Amino acid sequence: MRKLYIKQKVLSMRGRFSVKDAEEQEVYFVEGSFMQIPKTFSINNNQLEEVAMITKKTFSFLPTFYVDVKGQETMTIKKQFSFLKARYTIDAAGIEVRGNWWDMNFEVYQNQSLVGSVRKEWFTWGDSYELEIVNDEMEALLVSLVIAIDCAKADQSAAAGAAT
Repeated sequence: MRKLYIKQKVLSMRGRFSVKDAEEQEVYFVEGSFMQIPKTFSINNNQLEEVAMITKKTFSFLPTFYVDVKGQETMTIKKQFSFLKARYTIDAAGIEVRGNWWDMNFEVYQNQSLVGSVRKEWFTWGDSYELEIVNDEMEALLVSLVIAIDCAKADQSAAAGAAT
């Protein structure tokens, strides 16, 4: 079982940050597009090979994010229409998220088998998350899932701020 840590830099204009292991070694590098349409996040391993890409659908009534892992579309995160609380659905073959994924405290299952869990670390400067990887083959998908959900949440916060 391996643990990874994602800590985003609060003041990073380009959305550039790294994913580290328990020994503080950089495992993945994440770079978001800046002032570019569509908004994307590229996730590269430490050999600088792209392992995943997150893309926000440009023209849609409700925000939608596509996650490609190793060149294959593996997951879609889509906002659902609701009047009170923001609701999103995660659509991925055989993938189920159990727990409070909006507050970043959940477990991820593939075909009923636990593959990993995510916990938000509180009282930190910027958003920090701990990923516990049970199935190594799902590592890139789990990292992508956390970043995509965080992006959807940031989008929601920006929209709420613009409306006030």
